[in-house]
Amino acid sequence: MNAFFASVEQQANPELRGKPIAVVGGGGRTVITTSSYEARARGVKTGMAVWEGKRCCPELIIVIGDNRKYTYTSTKINEIFRDYTPEVEAFSIDESWLDVTHSLGIFGSAETIAYQIKARIRHSFGITCSIGIAPNKLLAKLASDMQKPDGLTIIKPEEIARVMERLPINDLCGIGKKMQRHLNMMSIYTCGELGRCDEGRLTRKFGIVGSRLKQMGQGRDDSPVIPFGEEDEVKSVGHSRTLERDIDDPVEIRRFLLQLSEMVGNRARRYGVSGKTILLYVRYADFFSSWGKQTTLKSYINQSDEIYKAAIGILSTVELEQPVRLLGVCISNLKHQVEQLPLFEDERKKLFATQAMDKINDRFGTMAVTFGSLIPGKEKAGSHVIPPSWRPDGIKNMDIK
Repeated sequence: MNAFFASVEQQANPELRGKPIAVVGGGGRTVITTSSYEARARGVKTGMAVWEGKRCCPELIIVIGDNRKYTYTSTKINEIFRDYTPEVEAFSIDESWLDVTHSLGIFGSAETIAYQIKARIRHSFGITCSIGIAPNKLLAKLASDMQKPDGLTIIKPEEIARVMERLPINDLCGIGKKMQRHLNMMSIYTCGELGRCDEGRLTRKFGIVGSRLKQMGQGRDDSPVIPFGEEDEVKSVGHSRTLERDIDDPVEIRRFLLQLSEMVGNRARRYGVSGKTILLYVRYADFFSSWGKQTTLKSYINQSDEIYKAAIGILSTVELEQPVRLLGVCISNLKHQVEQLPLFEDERKKLFATQAMDKINDRFGTMAVTFGSLIPGKEKAGSHVIPPSWRPDGIKNMDIK
Protein backbone atom coordinates (compact mmCIF):
# COMPACT_ATOMS: atom_id res chain seq x y z
CA MET A 1 0.00 0.00 0.00
CA ASN A 2 1.18 3.52 -0.80
CA ALA A 3 1.59 5.86 2.21
CA PHE A 4 -1.08 3.68 3.77
CA PHE A 5 -2.04 5.53 6.95
CA ALA A 6 -1.88 8.94 5.25
CA SER A 7 -3.84 7.71 2.22
CA VAL A 8 -6.60 6.31 4.43
CA GLU A 9 -6.83 9.61 6.31
CA GLN A 10 -6.97 11.62 3.08
CA GLN A 11 -9.72 9.39 1.73
CA ALA A 12 -11.70 9.65 4.97
CA ASN A 13 -11.39 13.45 5.03
CA PRO A 14 -11.62 15.10 1.58
CA GLU A 15 -10.23 18.35 3.00
CA LEU A 16 -6.85 16.60 3.43
CA ARG A 17 -6.57 15.43 -0.16
CA GLY A 18 -3.73 16.93 -2.14
CA LYS A 19 -2.22 18.46 0.99
CA PRO A 20 0.94 17.57 2.93
CA ILE A 21 -0.10 15.60 6.00
CA ALA A 22 1.73 13.56 8.61
CA VAL A 23 0.08 10.84 10.67
CA VAL A 24 1.28 10.62 14.27
CA GLY A 25 0.44 8.53 17.33
CA GLY A 26 -1.88 9.77 20.02
CA GLY A 27 0.70 9.97 22.81
CA GLY A 28 3.03 12.70 23.92
CA ARG A 29 6.11 10.80 22.69
CA THR A 30 4.89 10.76 19.14
CA VAL A 31 6.84 10.71 15.89
CA ILE A 32 5.66 10.74 12.30
CA THR A 33 4.51 7.23 11.40
CA THR A 34 3.57 8.00 7.78
CA SER A 35 3.48 11.09 5.60
CA SER A 36 1.55 11.75 2.42
CA TYR A 37 3.38 11.97 -0.89
CA GLU A 38 2.80 15.72 -0.88
CA ALA A 39 4.70 15.89 2.41
CA ARG A 40 7.41 13.49 1.26
CA ALA A 41 8.13 15.76 -1.67
CA ARG A 42 9.00 18.42 0.92
CA GLY A 43 11.40 16.13 2.79
CA VAL A 44 9.09 14.84 5.53
CA LYS A 45 10.06 11.28 6.46
CA THR A 46 8.80 8.48 8.69
CA GLY A 47 10.40 8.58 12.13
CA MET A 48 10.88 12.34 12.21
CA ALA A 49 9.79 14.29 15.24
CA VAL A 50 6.86 16.60 14.54
CA TRP A 51 9.07 19.69 14.86
CA GLU A 52 11.46 18.26 12.26
CA GLY A 53 8.59 17.66 9.86
CA LYS A 54 7.32 21.20 10.42
CA ARG A 55 10.79 22.56 9.73
CA CYS A 56 10.86 20.76 6.38
CA CYS A 57 7.28 21.72 5.56
CA PRO A 58 5.79 24.61 7.62
CA GLU A 59 2.28 23.97 6.22
CA LEU A 60 2.39 20.31 7.26
CA ILE A 61 -0.96 19.13 8.66
CA ILE A 62 -0.64 16.84 11.68
CA VAL A 63 -3.27 14.07 11.90
CA ILE A 64 -3.69 11.86 14.96
CA GLY A 65 -3.75 8.29 13.69
CA ASP A 66 -6.87 6.14 13.93
CA ASN A 67 -5.48 2.63 14.16
CA ARG A 68 -8.84 0.92 13.92
CA LYS A 69 -9.40 2.45 10.48
CA TYR A 70 -6.07 1.05 9.31
CA THR A 71 -6.55 -2.43 10.73
CA TYR A 72 -10.10 -2.62 9.33
CA THR A 73 -8.93 -1.52 5.87
CA SER A 74 -6.00 -3.94 5.92
CA THR A 75 -8.28 -6.84 6.85
CA LYS A 76 -10.70 -6.03 4.02
CA ILE A 77 -7.88 -5.68 1.48
CA ASN A 78 -6.56 -9.11 2.43
CA GLU A 79 -10.06 -10.46 1.83
CA ILE A 80 -9.82 -9.13 -1.73
CA PHE A 81 -6.52 -10.98 -2.16
CA ARG A 82 -8.16 -14.26 -1.15
CA ASP A 83 -10.62 -13.90 -4.04
CA TYR A 84 -7.64 -14.65 -6.30
CA THR A 85 -5.70 -17.23 -4.29
CA PRO A 86 -5.93 -18.88 -0.88
CA GLU A 87 -2.15 -18.58 -0.62
CA VAL A 88 -1.90 -15.12 0.97
CA GLU A 89 0.72 -14.25 3.59
CA ALA A 90 0.34 -10.96 5.42
CA PHE A 91 3.82 -9.47 5.91
CA SER A 92 2.67 -6.38 7.79
CA ILE A 93 -0.39 -4.17 8.04
CA ASP A 94 0.24 -2.75 4.54
CA GLU A 95 2.04 -5.56 2.69
CA SER A 96 1.16 -9.12 1.68
CA TRP A 97 2.56 -11.82 -0.57
CA LEU A 98 0.32 -13.80 -2.91
CA ASP A 99 1.30 -17.04 -4.65
CA VAL A 100 -0.88 -17.04 -7.78
CA THR A 101 0.78 -20.03 -9.47
CA HIS A 102 -2.37 -22.14 -9.26
CA SER A 103 -4.70 -19.27 -10.19
CA LEU A 104 -3.28 -18.56 -13.63
CA GLY A 105 -5.59 -21.06 -15.30
CA ILE A 106 -8.57 -19.06 -14.01
CA PHE A 107 -7.41 -15.48 -14.48
CA GLY A 108 -4.93 -15.83 -17.33
CA SER A 109 -1.81 -14.13 -15.99
CA ALA A 110 -0.27 -12.63 -12.88
CA GLU A 111 -0.39 -9.22 -14.56
CA THR A 112 -4.16 -9.52 -15.06
CA ILE A 113 -4.60 -10.42 -11.40
CA ALA A 114 -2.46 -7.44 -10.36
CA TYR A 115 -4.48 -4.96 -12.42
CA GLN A 116 -7.76 -6.35 -11.06
CA ILE A 117 -6.52 -6.07 -7.48
CA LYS A 118 -5.34 -2.49 -8.02
CA ALA A 119 -8.69 -1.53 -9.55
CA ARG A 120 -10.71 -3.13 -6.75
CA ILE A 121 -8.67 -1.47 -4.00
CA ARG A 122 -8.99 1.91 -5.66
CA HIS A 123 -12.74 1.43 -6.20
CA SER A 124 -13.44 0.12 -2.68
CA PHE A 125 -11.17 2.37 -0.65
CA GLY A 126 -10.02 5.20 -2.92
CA ILE A 127 -6.34 4.44 -2.27
CA THR A 128 -3.51 3.00 -4.33
CA CYS A 129 -1.00 0.21 -4.08
CA SER A 130 2.17 -0.82 -5.86
CA ILE A 131 2.55 -4.44 -6.93
CA GLY A 132 5.63 -6.45 -7.78
CA ILE A 133 5.48 -9.67 -9.82
CA ALA A 134 8.47 -12.02 -9.74
CA PRO A 135 9.44 -15.71 -9.42
CA ASN A 136 9.88 -15.51 -5.63
CA LYS A 137 9.01 -13.51 -2.51
CA LEU A 138 12.32 -11.66 -2.26
CA LEU A 139 12.08 -10.30 -5.81
CA ALA A 140 8.35 -9.61 -5.64
CA LYS A 141 8.94 -7.43 -2.58
CA LEU A 142 11.83 -5.71 -4.36
CA ALA A 143 9.71 -5.09 -7.47
CA SER A 144 6.84 -3.65 -5.42
CA ASP A 145 9.18 -0.92 -4.15
CA MET A 146 10.51 0.07 -7.57
CA GLN A 147 7.56 2.15 -8.76
CA LYS A 148 5.65 4.17 -6.20
CA PRO A 149 2.95 5.28 -5.97
CA ASP A 150 0.47 3.16 -7.93
CA GLY A 151 3.13 1.11 -9.72
CA LEU A 152 3.29 -2.34 -11.27
CA THR A 153 6.73 -3.87 -11.85
CA ILE A 154 7.48 -7.29 -13.32
CA ILE A 155 10.83 -9.04 -12.92
CA LYS A 156 11.07 -11.99 -15.32
CA PRO A 157 13.43 -14.92 -14.68
CA GLU A 158 15.73 -13.92 -17.53
CA GLU A 159 16.01 -10.37 -16.11
CA ILE A 160 17.14 -11.31 -12.60
CA ALA A 161 20.91 -11.15 -13.19
CA ARG A 162 20.65 -7.74 -14.89
CA VAL A 163 18.42 -6.30 -12.17
CA MET A 164 20.63 -7.53 -9.33
CA GLU A 165 23.99 -6.50 -10.79
CA ARG A 166 23.96 -2.83 -9.75
CA LEU A 167 21.23 -2.93 -7.14
CA PRO A 168 22.35 -1.52 -3.74
CA ILE A 169 22.29 -4.26 -1.10
CA ASN A 170 20.10 -2.18 1.22
CA ASP A 171 17.28 -2.35 -1.34
CA LEU A 172 16.77 -6.01 -0.39
CA CYS A 173 14.22 -6.88 2.26
CA GLY A 174 16.16 -8.32 5.19
CA ILE A 175 19.31 -6.25 4.87
CA GLY A 176 19.11 -3.41 7.39
CA LYS A 177 21.53 -0.66 8.25
CA LYS A 178 23.63 -2.79 10.59
CA MET A 179 24.04 -5.61 8.06
CA GLN A 180 24.73 -3.07 5.34
CA ARG A 181 27.60 -1.59 7.37
CA HIS A 182 29.16 -5.02 7.90
CA LEU A 183 28.89 -5.86 4.20
CA ASN A 184 30.28 -2.46 3.19
CA MET A 185 33.29 -3.16 5.42
CA MET A 186 33.83 -6.24 3.24
CA SER A 187 33.71 -3.96 0.13
CA ILE A 188 30.29 -5.31 -0.82
CA TYR A 189 27.95 -2.58 -1.96
CA THR A 190 25.77 -4.11 -4.68
CA CYS A 191 23.75 -7.30 -4.95
CA GLY A 192 25.95 -8.36 -7.85
CA GLU A 193 29.01 -8.17 -5.59
CA LEU A 194 27.15 -10.03 -2.84
CA GLY A 195 26.09 -12.79 -5.19
CA ARG A 196 29.66 -13.30 -6.44
CA CYS A 197 31.23 -13.21 -2.98
CA ASP A 198 32.82 -16.44 -1.76
CA GLU A 199 30.28 -18.25 0.39
CA GLY A 200 32.96 -19.37 2.83
CA ARG A 201 33.96 -15.77 3.45
CA LEU A 202 30.35 -14.85 4.20
CA THR A 203 29.73 -17.81 6.52
CA ARG A 204 32.93 -17.09 8.46
CA LYS A 205 31.63 -13.59 9.07
CA PHE A 206 27.90 -14.22 9.54
CA GLY A 207 27.57 -17.94 10.29
CA ILE A 208 24.73 -19.82 8.62
CA VAL A 209 23.24 -16.49 7.53
CA GLY A 210 26.14 -16.14 5.09
CA SER A 211 24.74 -18.75 2.73
CA ARG A 212 21.37 -17.00 2.74
CA LEU A 213 23.03 -13.64 1.99
CA LYS A 214 24.76 -15.04 -1.08
CA GLN A 215 21.46 -16.43 -2.36
CA MET A 216 19.79 -13.06 -1.78
CA GLY A 217 22.52 -11.34 -3.80
CA GLN A 218 21.71 -13.71 -6.66
CA GLY A 219 17.98 -13.05 -6.38
CA ARG A 220 17.26 -16.55 -5.12
CA ASP A 221 14.61 -17.29 -2.51
CA ASP A 222 12.99 -20.66 -1.88
CA SER A 223 10.75 -19.58 1.00
CA PRO A 224 7.08 -20.37 0.38
CA VAL A 225 4.09 -18.12 0.86
CA ILE A 226 2.61 -19.23 4.19
CA PRO A 227 -1.16 -18.65 4.36
CA PHE A 228 -3.04 -17.95 7.57
CA GLY A 229 -3.47 -21.13 9.55
CA GLU A 230 -0.25 -22.68 8.29
CA GLU A 231 2.19 -20.46 10.16
CA ASP A 232 4.60 -21.87 12.69
CA GLU A 233 2.99 -22.32 16.09
CA VAL A 234 2.95 -19.10 18.10
CA LYS A 235 5.63 -19.24 20.79
CA SER A 236 4.48 -16.31 22.94
CA VAL A 237 1.78 -13.70 23.53
CA GLY A 238 2.87 -10.26 24.68
CA HIS A 239 2.14 -6.56 24.82
CA SER A 240 4.35 -3.57 25.49
CA ARG A 241 3.62 0.11 25.81
CA THR A 242 5.66 3.28 25.70
CA LEU A 243 4.22 5.46 28.45
CA GLU A 244 2.92 8.98 27.98
CA ARG A 245 5.56 10.17 30.43
CA ASP A 246 8.35 8.60 32.46
CA ILE A 247 7.00 7.22 35.75
CA ASP A 248 8.60 6.07 38.98
CA ASP A 249 5.50 5.85 41.18
CA PRO A 250 5.09 2.14 42.12
CA VAL A 251 1.29 2.49 42.13
CA GLU A 252 1.27 3.81 38.56
CA ILE A 253 3.70 1.13 37.40
CA ARG A 254 1.48 -1.60 38.88
CA ARG A 255 -1.55 -0.06 37.18
CA PHE A 256 0.08 -0.24 33.78
CA LEU A 257 1.25 -3.79 34.45
CA LEU A 258 -2.34 -4.80 35.26
CA GLN A 259 -3.53 -3.23 32.02
CA LEU A 260 -0.88 -5.07 30.00
CA SER A 261 -1.62 -8.33 31.81
CA GLU A 262 -5.30 -8.04 30.91
CA MET A 263 -4.46 -7.43 27.24
CA VAL A 264 -2.15 -10.46 27.19
CA GLY A 265 -4.61 -12.64 29.08
CA ASN A 266 -7.52 -11.70 26.81
CA ARG A 267 -5.66 -12.72 23.66
CA ALA A 268 -4.35 -15.92 25.24
CA ARG A 269 -7.84 -16.96 26.35
CA ARG A 270 -9.35 -16.05 22.97
CA TYR A 271 -7.08 -18.55 21.27
CA GLY A 272 -7.11 -21.20 23.97
CA VAL A 273 -3.47 -21.02 25.05
CA SER A 274 -1.89 -20.91 28.48
CA GLY A 275 1.72 -20.29 29.45
CA LYS A 276 4.10 -21.16 32.24
CA THR A 277 6.80 -18.55 31.66
CA ILE A 278 6.12 -14.85 32.35
CA LEU A 279 8.51 -12.15 31.09
CA LEU A 280 8.64 -8.58 32.36
CA TYR A 281 10.46 -6.04 30.18
CA VAL A 282 11.39 -2.53 31.32
CA ARG A 283 13.04 0.30 29.40
CA TYR A 284 14.27 3.28 31.39
CA ALA A 285 13.86 6.99 30.75
CA ASP A 286 17.24 7.34 29.03
CA PHE A 287 15.86 5.05 26.28
CA PHE A 288 19.06 3.02 26.01
CA SER A 289 18.97 1.21 29.37
CA SER A 290 16.61 -1.73 29.67
CA TRP A 291 16.21 -5.18 31.15
CA GLY A 292 14.02 -8.24 30.84
CA LYS A 293 13.50 -10.88 33.49
CA GLN A 294 11.34 -13.98 33.47
CA THR A 295 9.98 -16.59 35.82
CA THR A 296 8.62 -20.06 35.11
CA LEU A 297 5.64 -21.19 37.14
CA LYS A 298 4.63 -24.69 38.22
CA SER A 299 1.34 -24.56 36.31
CA TYR A 300 -0.01 -23.06 33.09
CA ILE A 301 -2.00 -19.83 33.38
CA ASN A 302 -3.95 -17.40 31.19
CA GLN A 303 -5.99 -15.51 33.79
CA SER A 304 -5.09 -11.81 33.78
CA ASP A 305 -4.74 -11.52 37.55
CA GLU A 306 -2.37 -14.49 37.65
CA ILE A 307 -0.23 -13.03 34.88
CA TYR A 308 -0.23 -9.74 36.78
CA LYS A 309 0.82 -11.40 40.06
CA ALA A 310 3.72 -13.11 38.30
CA ALA A 311 4.83 -9.82 36.70
CA ILE A 312 4.62 -8.04 40.05
CA GLY A 313 6.63 -10.85 41.59
CA ILE A 314 9.40 -10.27 39.07
CA LEU A 315 9.28 -6.50 39.63
CA SER A 316 9.67 -6.99 43.40
CA THR A 317 13.06 -8.63 42.84
CA VAL A 318 14.49 -5.59 41.04
CA GLU A 319 15.34 -2.12 42.27
CA LEU A 320 14.45 0.36 39.52
CA GLU A 321 17.41 2.57 38.68
CA GLN A 322 15.54 5.25 36.74
CA PRO A 323 11.98 6.32 35.92
CA VAL A 324 10.33 3.91 33.49
CA ARG A 325 9.68 4.74 29.83
CA LEU A 326 8.30 1.43 28.53
CA LEU A 327 6.74 -1.66 30.08
CA GLY A 328 6.13 -5.05 28.49
CA VAL A 329 4.51 -8.29 29.65
CA CYS A 330 4.73 -11.59 27.78
CA ILE A 331 3.75 -15.20 28.40
CA SER A 332 5.56 -18.05 26.69
CA ASN A 333 6.18 -21.78 27.09
CA LEU A 334 2.65 -22.14 25.71
CA LYS A 335 0.26 -25.03 25.34
CA HIS A 336 -3.18 -25.25 23.75
CA GLN A 337 -5.85 -26.52 26.08
CA VAL A 338 -9.58 -26.94 26.37
CA GLU A 339 -11.05 -24.86 29.21
CA GLN A 340 -12.22 -27.15 31.99
CA LEU A 341 -14.78 -26.24 34.62
CA PRO A 342 -12.95 -25.73 37.96
CA LEU A 343 -13.82 -27.97 40.86
CA PHE A 344 -14.25 -25.25 43.50
CA GLU A 345 -17.09 -22.71 43.47
CA ASP A 346 -14.90 -19.61 43.90
CA GLU A 347 -12.77 -20.64 40.93
CA ARG A 348 -15.90 -21.31 38.83
CA LYS A 349 -17.24 -17.83 39.65
CA LYS A 350 -13.91 -16.31 38.64
CA LEU A 351 -13.93 -18.25 35.34
CA PHE A 352 -17.52 -17.23 34.52
CA ALA A 353 -16.77 -13.57 35.33
CA THR A 354 -13.67 -13.64 33.11
CA GLN A 355 -15.58 -15.25 30.24
CA ALA A 356 -18.33 -12.64 30.51
CA MET A 357 -15.79 -9.81 30.54
CA ASP A 358 -13.99 -11.26 27.50
CA LYS A 359 -17.25 -11.55 25.53
CA ILE A 360 -18.16 -7.93 26.24
CA ASN A 361 -14.67 -6.66 25.39
CA ASP A 362 -14.52 -8.73 22.19
CA ARG A 363 -17.80 -7.15 21.09
CA PHE A 364 -17.41 -3.58 22.29
CA GLY A 365 -13.61 -3.14 22.37
CA THR A 366 -10.74 -3.66 24.76
CA MET A 367 -11.36 -2.27 28.26
CA ALA A 368 -15.10 -1.75 27.76
CA VAL A 369 -15.26 -3.74 30.99
CA THR A 370 -12.14 -3.86 33.10
CA PHE A 371 -10.73 -3.97 36.61
CA GLY A 372 -11.89 -1.20 38.92
CA SER A 373 -8.36 0.09 39.50
CA LEU A 374 -8.03 0.79 35.77
CA ILE A 375 -11.18 2.89 35.46
CA PRO A 376 -9.42 6.28 35.90
CA GLY A 377 -7.95 7.06 32.50
CA LYS A 378 -9.02 3.76 30.94
CA GLU A 379 -9.63 5.59 27.67
CA LYS A 380 -5.86 5.52 27.23
CA ALA A 381 -5.69 1.75 27.50
CA GLY A 382 -4.06 -0.12 24.67
CA SER A 383 -1.20 0.60 22.34
CA HIS A 384 -0.97 3.86 20.42
CA VAL A 385 1.24 2.26 17.79
CA ILE A 386 0.45 -0.75 15.62
CA PRO A 387 3.17 -3.30 16.35
CA PRO A 388 5.04 -4.88 13.43
CA SER A 389 3.75 -8.29 14.54
CA TRP A 390 0.11 -7.33 13.83
CA ARG A 391 -1.68 -9.57 11.33
CA PRO A 392 -5.26 -9.43 10.01
CA ASP A 393 -6.01 -12.95 11.28
CA GLY A 394 -5.25 -15.23 14.19
CA ILE A 395 -3.62 -14.69 17.55
CA LYS A 396 -1.57 -11.74 16.24
CA ASN A 397 -4.74 -9.81 15.40
CA MET A 398 -5.02 -7.66 18.50
CA ASP A 399 -7.51 -4.93 19.28
CA ILE A 400 -5.62 -1.66 18.80
CA LYS A 401 -6.80 1.78 19.80
